[in-house]
Amino acid sequence: MHTSHVDSPPSPPQHRPATLSTVVPALCSALLLALVAVEWRPLLDLDGDISRTTHRWAVAEPGLTQTARILTDWVWDPWTMRVLVAVAAALLAWRYAARWTAAWLVVTVAVGTAVQQGLKAALDRARPVWPDPVDSAHYAAFPSGHAMTATVVCGLLLWLLHRHRVSAGVRRAALVLAVVSVAGVGLTRVWLGVHWPTDVLGGWLLGATVVAAAAAVHKRLRP
Repeated sequence: MHTSHVDSPPSPPQHRPATLSTVVPALCSALLLALVAVEWRPLLDLDGDISRTTHRWAVAEPGLTQTARILTDWVWDPWTMRVLVAVAAALLAWRYAARWTAAWLVVTVAVGTAVQQGLKAALDRARPVWPDPVDSAHYAAFPSGHAMTATVVCGLLLWLLHRHRVSAGVRRAALVLAVVSVAGVGLTRVWLGVHWPTDVLGGWLLGATVVAAAAAVHKRLRP
């Protein structure tokens, strides 16, 4: 008796989710960048309204403002994040013999910093100016370096934990810590009056784009 074979339906392309995870934040980043570059009035008005409100709160709550300064200057500072990357790269290279991945991690963070600084120089967006500032910062505003660096570093480390099949408990704890750090550093920058809200949003979106693109490169070159 002859049994006919029925072909199974084709599986969806495996690269589609990865492509979407890169394209979506990239398009959102490009749109926000364009609106900031042309100084779209509704966006600037929204920035101003939020910033004026949070600045009033920051002036009225000196204790909370001091806590925000400690967190943003020490815990979530970009150099703190880079030290964390250096430690992770050292562990990858010497304990797990994953030297290529360690180099990929360091190079990705360096590329993210270069993109961030290039956009700051190109747009040269002015930071908020207050008659009674509670903090100060230098260089151009968009995108927020703190927000973008935290997003890149936390995103890459979470991806590596998932890829190396670390226990679910560790990954959940790392996810909570990463979300608190990325969200917290963005909020402190606005609270302290050194960034417009869209600077922080731009940092988050650009950071997510860098992480997604870097993960796609790693999967292609080291499947």
